[in-house]
Amino acid sequence: SGFNGIGHMDTMLRGRHHIGHYKEGEEFIQNVFHVLFLLFSGKEKSNLSICWLQYEISKVVQCLQAKNKKKLKAQGRKSKKLAKNLLKAPDNRNHLSLWKLYAYLEWLLGNIDDARKVFDTALCTAGTGGLKSPQLCSLSLLYAQLEVELLESIEGAVMSRAVHILTKLAESGPYMPYSGQVLSVNILKARKTYEHALQDYLSKTPVSDQDQVSDANQLVNLVGCYALFQYLTLGIDAAVLIYAQTSEKLEAPGPQTCENTGENFGIQNFPTALEAVTLLHTNLLRFHMKISVYPLNPLREALTEALKRYPSNQSLWRSYIHIQRKSHSASKARRFFDGVTRSTNSLEPWLFAIQAEQMRKKLTENVQRADVGEIHSTIPETGLTNRIVALFEHAVQSENGTHCPLLWRMYLNFLV
Repeated sequence: SGFNGIGHMDTMLRGRHHIGHYKEGEEFIQNVFHVLFLLFSGKEKSNLSICWLQYEISKVVQCLQAKNKKKLKAQGRKSKKLAKNLLKAPDNRNHLSLWKLYAYLEWLLGNIDDARKVFDTALCTAGTGGLKSPQLCSLSLLYAQLEVELLESIEGAVMSRAVHILTKLAESGPYMPYSGQVLSVNILKARKTYEHALQDYLSKTPVSDQDQVSDANQLVNLVGCYALFQYLTLGIDAAVLIYAQTSEKLEAPGPQTCENTGENFGIQNFPTALEAVTLLHTNLLRFHMKISVYPLNPLREALTEALKRYPSNQSLWRSYIHIQRKSHSASKARRFFDGVTRSTNSLEPWLFAIQAEQMRKKLTENVQRADVGEIHSTIPETGLTNRIVALFEHAVQSENGTHCPLLWRMYLNFLV
């Protein structure tokens, strides 16, 4: 019960229950954090605090996905207590990244008003760096994104809290909490500021590797804020245009390949700027389709292009599977999976191809087993079963697949 319980396999269903965090494994991880916490100081300690809080948030997200209200309440109490203790440390009081995570935690737990207070407090104390401050940009972007997700439709979004946040960020003045309206003249000024800031960023060349990393992150936050601002004030086409222009700039191989392309934006900077911008782009399209009528094709094209380039990005694959479930023809998706698995060594395409087929199998079985009085249709769906087994066989023969415990466990689980 000790060591094998440390990894948690939340992809597997055991009976009806998701396998969550084991008690022994959980105690072990908490002990590691407590011991490490005494060894670090200064910036390292702040970074460790961020890791710890991110880990706590991941557990809250797991409770939300499992829809376990009782567990969520208990987990929420523990995580909030930790967050408050971390923020009490003198080094962390002005650490915006920690404030951001704490506000996000409150938001996930459904305490929207409390989360807004935390965000507003953090923005008020953050100073007036505006678009020049990476932490301020990142904080404002998350706050605005969360506010946008509350919108029922895009009509009247110009007066929303999200627009207020993004406008204030561009003004570089002291932050004032939202009072219910946003002035049109401020929106116009902010649009000009964003435009110039983005132009400056895309034309500047980073000096050192460390600069490249922070510049890449800052560029992503800036593009995210500007595109979201355009989306709320002008509509989806204006936002997509920003993403298209940025991607084009990052892809263009200039004379100084190292400095101007997203590909070489600092080796240790993961994900690269271009990948992160693509993710923002596809997420915005998915959100827009949720709240209004919009064709599926732009999203499908953006995802297939992105996945050819980043075959190991799990978020992109999740979005791809999500939109493929809506189409009745599986052949297109199968051809695409087949093409990607041939051209890359990464395992993600295999795992997601298998998951897509398993979802299809489940759907078919649910339809076939629809109750008709006492009679159940019991025609087994052998075609899909054989296809899934074949995918597993190919996957475990690949170089990375042979050494992937998750893949073997999924295979055994399926055969059982």
